[in-house]
Amino acid sequence: MAGDLNRVTIIGRLTRDPELKYIQSGTAVTNFSIANNRNYTTNSGEKKEEVSYFDCIAWGKMGEILAEYCKKGRRIALEGRLQQRRWEDQEGNKKSKIEIVTDNIQFLDGKPSDQAVSGLTSEGSQQPGSNENPFSDDNIPF
Repeated sequence: MAGDLNRVTIIGRLTRDPELKYIQSGTAVTNFSIANNRNYTTNSGEKKEEVSYFDCIAWGKMGEILAEYCKKGRRIALEGRLQQRRWEDQEGNKKSKIEIVTDNIQFLDGKPSDQAVSGLTSEGSQQPGSNENPFSDDNIPF
């Protein structure tokens, strides 16, 4: 039997400035969210717009570059996978969140100098605390 597939491709705009942090091992992790608009026409001919919001995470060098070059409102395309996190809050209530773990980011608007980093990708999976860095200086065009 073939394995399961977990891939997401989405284009949208950042809803806030990316938040760059470093975990204890020194690996960068950047949290951000994007909004994706869907325009459609109902059966009665009425035009509608629907906005969906997605929380995202980028690890390593990709996250650092995203935090440096992207601000709220920036249009990006990204590829990644869905991940569900589960935890308990301070009152003991179970919580969960589904987010997109980013594997590839492309900047879609902005200044021409930004095109130098428009096809930023990772090689392999990025896991917190991993000693393997999926990025090399050869992946970054500057």
